[in-house]
Amino acid sequence: MVQKNEKIRNVAIIAHVDHGKTTLVDELLKQSGVFRENQEVAERVMDSGDIERERGITILSKNTAVTYKDTKINIIDTPGHADFGGEVERVLKMVNGVVLVVDAFEGAMPQTKFVLRKALELKLPVVVCINKIDRPEARPDEVVDEVLELFLELDADDSQLDCPFVFASAKEGKASLSSDEEGTSMEPLFETILEYIPAPEGDPEAGTQVLISTIDYNEYVGRIGVGKVDNGKISVNQEVVICNHHEPDKQVKVKVSKLYEFDGLNKVEVKEAGIGSIVAISGISDIHIGDTLCSPEDVKPIPFQKISEPTIAMDFIVNDSPLAGQEGKYVTSRHLRDRLFRELNTDVSLRVEETEDTERFKVSGRGELHLSVLIENMRREGYEFAVSKAEVLYHEDENGKKLEPMELAYIDVPNDYSGAVIEKLGQRKGELRNMSSISGGTYTRLEFSIPARGLIGYRGEFLTDTKGNGIINTVFDGYAPYKGDIQYRKQGSLIAFEPGEAITYGLFNAQERGTLFIGPGEKVYAGMVVGQTGKAEDIEINVCKKKQLTNTRSSSADEALRLTPPRILSLEQALDFIDTDELLEVTPVNLRIRKKILDHRLRKRAGFTN
Repeated sequence: MVQKNEKIRNVAIIAHVDHGKTTLVDELLKQSGVFRENQEVAERVMDSGDIERERGITILSKNTAVTYKDTKINIIDTPGHADFGGEVERVLKMVNGVVLVVDAFEGAMPQTKFVLRKALELKLPVVVCINKIDRPEARPDEVVDEVLELFLELDADDSQLDCPFVFASAKEGKASLSSDEEGTSMEPLFETILEYIPAPEGDPEAGTQVLISTIDYNEYVGRIGVGKVDNGKISVNQEVVICNHHEPDKQVKVKVSKLYEFDGLNKVEVKEAGIGSIVAISGISDIHIGDTLCSPEDVKPIPFQKISEPTIAMDFIVNDSPLAGQEGKYVTSRHLRDRLFRELNTDVSLRVEETEDTERFKVSGRGELHLSVLIENMRREGYEFAVSKAEVLYHEDENGKKLEPMELAYIDVPNDYSGAVIEKLGQRKGELRNMSSISGGTYTRLEFSIPARGLIGYRGEFLTDTKGNGIINTVFDGYAPYKGDIQYRKQGSLIAFEPGEAITYGLFNAQERGTLFIGPGEKVYAGMVVGQTGKAEDIEINVCKKKQLTNTRSSSADEALRLTPPRILSLEQALDFIDTDELLEVTPVNLRIRKKILDHRLRKRAGFTN
């Protein structure tokens, strides 16, 4: 018999990037008494990874739980960036409703639409939280209209349209049910969740059914499966069968060795859990996202939606430069292979393929940021390797026509810079769909449909063109016929001609040719890119050149040579900069750009044959 577990609510917090999800969760944790009054708590406590804290973005979904009026509220904090949409898609199977957070100034953005569509498809009830109402330029009432329009556009049913709105300032820890009132605590949001998000339901007498939606990994206990108990109960030492909706033949008998529930930021060991509980299960090595744990007597897998396919790919290659193996701890193809396949344990949106070349692996993901976070994590762990320029993954339709992934780009720029942005995106095959005035007429909002490859390497240019004042947001928009060739880069590279150490004298002569990426004292090798020229073709220079001493001294001989400070590229800038005939050498210490073919004679020959 189906019953409701009124003591539990399962809810996911979804939103566009930077609309305040993680800060909101911070306040819910604080005001539910998870922390002691005098306890020092880090800001954005749910962003536990180093890169998450540095960049201020959520990359992995995190589980936490708070207790309010004897009801346990399991909360899942999800990423807002489009590249990590796979994280959002799968955790929605664990919850019975969502809190949609929308910025009171920015309003409904592309990723708001993406995550809301996923929630509505699963028929989940939505609580809308208009956040940041303390911003001077906040316009909560207009944003409420925008959100309702978005519901209509996404064909929400009447019950979903009748959703409650809560107005909050997560930073100040206040919420209210009206845009005119100033709240005193988060109580209105807690009350709305209890009232509007339904309690989980299932049959406690039926056989066990637990759908695994997230995989955690721990060096000591191995894989940890996180999922919701849909039917029956699960207990320690229970024998269960792993099955999968998409793999009918998969049936593996295993034993549950440890079982945890979430309490605040901790996992608490429990002996058993009933319907509606979100649990973490360790001790099962062969557990994957989308698997269902069932009783051996009644094996019924729970359907799990296919995760959206990757749209962009890069080659990860064993580093073979003259400086290889000097800075990294893990440098062989075996190390690289093991690490990439280990990443598949926790990242459902990633694909890793072996190629004919044993030292090269094709890695596909949802976007440049998705792959650059993986690269950054690997270099911090001591890996040394090289990566190629990102390339999009093409499809073919029934007639054999080439299709490519398209993106919708939403761009907010000061009016003075809109012309430059329209021109640049036009060159990259972008079509201007819409243009409107925002922020009292000082900013322009542009809406483009553009091939995904047209945005590769554009973000750096965009920041330069808008003097850092522009905001660009993109969301995947399906596949469309191939739009034609795009020239990525109009400027060539400055290439080191011989190996050695960069000398001030050589750099001084080289800087007249363009912008340098290196300073004196840095090791270089033939074929390494040391700068960018102002011209379209590559130029080879000798940065190791020393001044020939003579026994006569000129009047200016003792004047110090003044070098312009080099332009130090970040990982994202370097990935944006490299062209299709170049690689980025990644080590724990350095990022070096190089030509695929290091020998200049062989490079010229390859250029003629192409």
